[in-house]
Amino acid sequence: MAAEQIIIFDTTLRDGEQVPGCKLNTKEKLRLALQLEDLGVNVLEAGFPISSPGDFESVNEIAKVIKNAVVCGLTRAQLKDIEVAAEALKPAARKRIHTGIGTSDLHIKYKFNSTREEILQRAVQAVKWARNFTDDVEFYAEDAGRSDNEYLARVIEAVIAAGATTVNIPDTTGYCLPQQYGDKIKYLMDHVQNIDRAVISCHCHNDLGLASANSVVGAINGARQIECTINGLGERAGNTSLEEVVMIIKQHPELQLYTSIRTEKLNPISRLVSDTMRMPVQPNKAIVGSNAFAHSSGIHQDGFLKNALNYEIINPEEVGADTSKIVLTARSGRSALAYRFRLLGFEFDRNDIDELYNQFLAVADHKKEVEDADLSAMARQYQTSTAL
Repeated sequence: MAAEQIIIFDTTLRDGEQVPGCKLNTKEKLRLALQLEDLGVNVLEAGFPISSPGDFESVNEIAKVIKNAVVCGLTRAQLKDIEVAAEALKPAARKRIHTGIGTSDLHIKYKFNSTREEILQRAVQAVKWARNFTDDVEFYAEDAGRSDNEYLARVIEAVIAAGATTVNIPDTTGYCLPQQYGDKIKYLMDHVQNIDRAVISCHCHNDLGLASANSVVGAINGARQIECTINGLGERAGNTSLEEVVMIIKQHPELQLYTSIRTEKLNPISRLVSDTMRMPVQPNKAIVGSNAFAHSSGIHQDGFLKNALNYEIINPEEVGADTSKIVLTARSGRSALAYRFRLLGFEFDRNDIDELYNQFLAVADHKKEVEDADLSAMARQYQTSTAL
């Protein structure tokens, strides 16, 4: 069976920008949009055009310069939203309107003060309005994660019949367990009669730390688009992390899935997004954290130095990271110490390392990390003392 492509829908510039303190101006959005296109994203959600004049301008300017990726604008299920998005997207070589409405009983009752039938009608109407401006229409069923599956299937079937070409099944609150989310996608695959006319998309939030897992399980069960952000930025605890789902798919060829992402650019764009949006990346973040390829435990260091595959399933170069790091702490062993000395140009035999190791531990017990300057001073002092 031939591998199937997972479309990567990047929403760093829309959902990612909703993080407090991460607001971007048009110039910053343009710079990031071009880098995201170079990364290989298939769909670029540029913003929410009706939300502000600045966001309209950003979407419009991005639409002028992006040539390969689809440029997408978000709307509510309101005619004015859709008209404004269509106007902002006019210059795009390839454009998509992303419209939708909440489908959980909680949203229907407390957010819209409405009924299931009224919401279904509004969903269909929104898609029909959007189809007046583009053949590429994505419908989102907000809070699908907590929506009744039977009702959700009815809505999805109706919006596909109205012209939606992608149907987004968001776990808006990050509520679902992977099994639950996967079962939901499978239910839609099995019960929506016209599902073959649309692409199912996963849009998972990370409130319980399950966004990447849910998205991948969604893909395993038939979804062919994943909505994600660089560094997992997004509302509250964030969105699905682009770098995580891309590398999960790449590391597991048995899934028979692939993406168009140029993985060697993952770390550079992670740093660019972090700097531009003024949002540091946690050191232990998968794939792009500063400690993602750092080893400090003596047992791990020894195993890594014998064969990197013992403790690294990804080559740092594959994701554009710096080389693996052996970090010296009080937990490090002799092999790691000898390795770091060699990197600094000092060659010591086993007896030398035994002598130096006690000195090293004395320093390590007083410092969180033993630096190159400490090692150089230690090595020179040792060479001087043994030369006398």
